[in-house]
Amino acid sequence: MSTVAITFAEELRARSEVDLGAIFKFRPDLVTPVPNDFSALAARATSTPSLVRALDSLNLWHYQIVEAACVLPEPFKKSELIAITSEETTFALDYLWQVGLLYKEGNNYRTPTNLKLLIGNEPVGLGPISSGKVDFAKLKDVPKASVDVLEKLTWGPPRGQITNIKKPGSAIGWLLENNILVALDSHTVALPREFGIKLRGGKVHKELVIKADELTGRKVDQKQIDLAASANISTILRWCEEFLHNLSDEPPTALRTGGIGVRDLKRIAEHIGVDETCAGFIAELCYLGGLVVIDPDDQILPTSAFDIWLTKPAEERWYSLVVLWLDTSRVSGLIGRASDKNIAPLGPELDRAGVSLIRRTTLKVLLDGPQISPDLSVLQKIVKWWNPQRANNDFVEWNIREAEWLGITGQGAISTFGKNLLTMQEELGIEDALPKPVDHILIQADNSAVAPGPLTAELSAEMGTIADIESRGGATVYRFSEASIRRGLDHGKTGDQIKTFLTKTSKTPMPQPLDYLIADVAKRHGRLRIGTAQTYIRCEDEGLVQQILHDKKCEHLRLRKIASQVLVSDLELNEVISELRDFGYLPAAENASGILLSQPNLRRAKSRPKPPRIISEFTSPKESIITAAVKTIKAGERSRKVDPIVPGTSSNETLALINQYIDEKRTFMISYADNNGGVSNRIIEPISISLGTLTARDETTGEIAQFRIPRINGVAPSAAISENKADLDL
Repeated sequence: MSTVAITFAEELRARSEVDLGAIFKFRPDLVTPVPNDFSALAARATSTPSLVRALDSLNLWHYQIVEAACVLPEPFKKSELIAITSEETTFALDYLWQVGLLYKEGNNYRTPTNLKLLIGNEPVGLGPISSGKVDFAKLKDVPKASVDVLEKLTWGPPRGQITNIKKPGSAIGWLLENNILVALDSHTVALPREFGIKLRGGKVHKELVIKADELTGRKVDQKQIDLAASANISTILRWCEEFLHNLSDEPPTALRTGGIGVRDLKRIAEHIGVDETCAGFIAELCYLGGLVVIDPDDQILPTSAFDIWLTKPAEERWYSLVVLWLDTSRVSGLIGRASDKNIAPLGPELDRAGVSLIRRTTLKVLLDGPQISPDLSVLQKIVKWWNPQRANNDFVEWNIREAEWLGITGQGAISTFGKNLLTMQEELGIEDALPKPVDHILIQADNSAVAPGPLTAELSAEMGTIADIESRGGATVYRFSEASIRRGLDHGKTGDQIKTFLTKTSKTPMPQPLDYLIADVAKRHGRLRIGTAQTYIRCEDEGLVQQILHDKKCEHLRLRKIASQVLVSDLELNEVISELRDFGYLPAAENASGILLSQPNLRRAKSRPKPPRIISEFTSPKESIITAAVKTIKAGERSRKVDPIVPGTSSNETLALINQYIDEKRTFMISYADNNGGVSNRIIEPISISLGTLTARDETTGEIAQFRIPRINGVAPSAAISENKADLDL
């Protein structure tokens, strides 16, 4: 390349197609949309948003080299950059040039102006460039008192505050007199950049971290990893089912700002048998999959997609959720933190840019260190090296925890299922690893029941309605209580139906205490009935009416007696029912005709699934897209360089030239009027002409297009394009 590039656009024009493809590969945001020509490409590549993304993609070593490049006055030589960093910089320099964070000016290099602004005025804690001549010999004569000042300023920040520049004191005064310090204003002094580098021993960083640390931790057998992971996968699928069934049974009301409230989250967590952090994660996972939505009436309910999801194989159900987790920008770890009380699951405050990048980096580190359950601090440090601009220790910790819940890891190490997922294998191996569903339970004498494995979907839903989960493991323990039996009765079941179901499902006989419990709750259920007056309470047992009326716990319900068997309240029906149940009463709702109301077994949202918006990361485009982008830019550049005034031709001349170019299979330029009357130049490869329409390939887009002959104002001679193409090739 004989010409010397002065601007970034000119330097880009001089790059080969392979090098242009590299910049699109490493910076995929430049492809969307494809720039019209090299000037547009240079403008976008040096824009602040694009540079921020490019910096975010750098590892710590490359980022340190960029910082060092911003220290040097421009243009700088390769040797100058190596001098303040290390010999290995040679290898990083080529990559930074390829991604467009540096560009060449002959044998020298420059950095985009906006890049310097992003790195800051004091890169690596170094001060301003000296405006005068620098005399390093004076450093040998620095008084001892002044040495302490220099030591504080050497590694930054390079500025210091003084009371008055006119009375700086002897230590600072000597440094100012000898131009080793400069005054920025009447109260601020700074160490010039040249002296800072000299005092640092000619280097700009204390330590240049060329590669990440090795992953260390506990060694785990792969079989044990996969056993733990398969148990985790089975558990997370069951958690999601139980969460959604519980929403159907007792749908919470969304907060005014959106999301599940603290009280409802606690209740859901207790029902599933997990802590609130895990319950929040489960809620978010189902939200990502479109399995739950906030209805217009603010009720949080499962969607109809949940019923379809339940019919799918376990591997497909797991995959449909975990691929969304990999790419989501929502951070469920923020839910319920002491400093973030207002952040709720399903709420709008959980999005954080760059989270999916950290998540994938974390998993990549685990993938590169198989059978190692890593030390968290070591893992955080490695991820920080890969993503110095984005990495957050809390995010890494939460990612590891969630990967374990999902079964991507087992005992902290990457599982076979996780490997297959990350390497995009067709078969994940989950179906063969998971235990087969069971269709029976074992009722115990203490009002509990044991499920000796994962229950079928129908049986799990039924048990979730009439029992609470007490513990999990290889088997699930359900606990029958007054509240759980009441929940089943609220859903329209009778005591006899519950007994029949348990007798048929259990392989052990029903103990007498459970039989009595079901009969007692069924007998009491509905004795006390509540309807809307605002709200009324009626009961044939006058003694119970009197008990409620004089119960101090019920004073805030503002009850008043209007008949011997009737009380009324100003509060809403649902609130009165909820409060009385909390106080040990078992009311049931009735309609205006006095008929007992039961809740439907399946409650689904009326609105369609509304998965959350994702702050997406740009992914590396396919080779075909890169090739098309390079071709488009080159075509746009040729179009720009050819004289835009295409000579007008008559209809006969236009047809004659087009037919000639079709026969010769030559590319040419046309001046074409679009539907809005605008005229543009198009470089095209003609294919055929028929019925007054030219069919050709548009070189800019690479697509086949049709051009109406009457709208073609002129045709450019092929020689003009050839000459300009020759200019570009130079």
